[in-house]
Amino acid sequence: MSVIIIDDSPVNVMLMQGLARQVHGGDIHAFTNPLEAMTCMPGEDPDLILVDYMMPEIDGLEVIARLRADPRLVDTPIVMVTTADQRAVRIKALEEGATDFITKPIDATEFKARMRNLLRLKDAARLLRGRADELAREVAKATKELADREEEIILRLSRAAEYRDSETGMHILRMAHYSRIIAEGLGCDPDYVNDLWRAAPMHDVGKIAVPDAILLKPGRFTPEERVEMERHTRFGQEILGGSQAPLIKLASEIAGSHHERWDGKGYPLGLSGTDIPLSGRIAAVADVFDALTSERPYKKPWSLEQARAYLVTERGQHFDPACVDAFFAGWARVLEIHATNQDIPQAA
Repeated sequence: MSVIIIDDSPVNVMLMQGLARQVHGGDIHAFTNPLEAMTCMPGEDPDLILVDYMMPEIDGLEVIARLRADPRLVDTPIVMVTTADQRAVRIKALEEGATDFITKPIDATEFKARMRNLLRLKDAARLLRGRADELAREVAKATKELADREEEIILRLSRAAEYRDSETGMHILRMAHYSRIIAEGLGCDPDYVNDLWRAAPMHDVGKIAVPDAILLKPGRFTPEERVEMERHTRFGQEILGGSQAPLIKLASEIAGSHHERWDGKGYPLGLSGTDIPLSGRIAAVADVFDALTSERPYKKPWSLEQARAYLVTERGQHFDPACVDAFFAGWARVLEIHATNQDIPQAA
């Protein structure tokens, strides 16, 4: 590491260099021109900076102000060299960020003692910053591990629901990607976008609790069967509900709201407009589009243009207009996802 000396007097520079070498084992960089010091200062974080007050072009106060504006030098001790009678200058120097003062004429014993103390202060600050960085890395690692566990839970539950339904794992994957496209198109926070992408596969986990006779029925539902089938939203919300994990909480929200409609004619609560959670409004567009364009035992797949036309028709009725618009804005990506994530034919 290094000590920086900025003083326009070559005599003072030589004196401080000599004293600094008796205390500091690193490099000593000296500048007699403050502007040159500003442009030629070494790039590493110095241990200590000594600045004279009276200098040509810019004085020591301006030098300190410029040094403190550099994020690298926030914790670096800066000492101003002044005469004993410059009290107002000292006060201003403190306001600009000076750490300590050395009085002219320089006393060698005092100079070395102050340098030792300030260098210890710098070492302590460096150790503290290193420990803080280490703790931050540990927290980030622990947070990632928790997020990975949450994601694993979601994927396993999604797979369990998939085994009971005629829908495939590729539907879950496509629907999650479509949800991501919409959220990004809406300008959502990147962390929210990523969480939504991971939570969306859980939208139909409540189908685990729906009887096979209804869930796997190839034809139309009776009114009673329809009511029973619609309960999967409540089942899903309850299965995932009560968790303090943000990802599971978001998955619960999606499971309970992805069949609500913008016009209030959906289920289970008949919410409308922005009373529907954003995650549910996004998932509704993604889920319906993929369901329409996918083959099921009871239906042939719609073409992409037919499904797109349906979204246009239902914009402002079934679907949040902004979500539909965001989906269309990412249409090129929609086509790519649809083409590269096709269902694998199931063996009889």
